[in-house]
Amino acid sequence: MYERKTIPNLNCGLDLIGEVLYGKWKIRLLWFIDQGHKRPSELQRKIPDASRRVLNIQLKELEEHELVSKVIYPVVPPKVEYSLTDFGKTLIPVISAIGSWGDMHEERLRTLILRRF
Repeated sequence: MYERKTIPNLNCGLDLIGEVLYGKWKIRLLWFIDQGHKRPSELQRKIPDASRRVLNIQLKELEEHELVSKVIYPVVPPKVEYSLTDFGKTLIPVISAIGSWGDMHEERLRTLILRRF
């Protein structure tokens, strides 16, 4: 796994939130876990474009930042479930607001994004 060689710049709230949520799938993972998709296989089905490895890395980072908790049940085969911590739940209104903004400007954003291709 990638290890940073320099200390990140953490001078303001935007730097902090960028450090915690940086990663292509983290916001979607938080959203889907909040919606009740708790098993890794369920999350993989909700985000089929992401590899299992990348999802596992980003879930681990979310766990390290205390946004999600992981429970491993002692059964064979092992059963794993993720849930939002109370701290992680505080991000859901923010994610919802960002999603609403994206929905409101969907056509314009899609046009701008597809212009690059």
